[in-house]
Amino acid sequence: MNSEELASKIVKILDSKKGMDIAGIDIRQLTTIGDYFILVTGTSSPHVKALAEEVEDTLSKEGIEPRRIEGAQSAVWILMDYQDVILHVFTKETREFYNMERLWADAPRMDLTGLVTEE
Repeated sequence: MNSEELASKIVKILDSKKGMDIAGIDIRQLTTIGDYFILVTGTSSPHVKALAEEVEDTLSKEGIEPRRIEGAQSAVWILMDYQDVILHVFTKETREFYNMERLWADAPRMDLTGLVTEE
């Protein structure tokens, strides 16, 4: 599975668990740390933890394991490193504070049409 397919799969998993404000940032042309950032907001710390666990469990069943997971204890910002795709699961307040979309404003956004349900 290439990085774009993995990013799309993660977006679908997050959408199925009611992740909010899902965004994909294409960082391939700006850095060597990965190809995509996926950002999602949970409604609470338990929701943040549930979103991260669902991604980990679903991908693990396909033999895809994260290199590293950070922040699972506090569950206000969980970072899951899948090498070329890095998932950031935030609470609303934490996402607003760090404002990753502004930090990576020069990066193109993934087209999530067909990957997330319209509200």
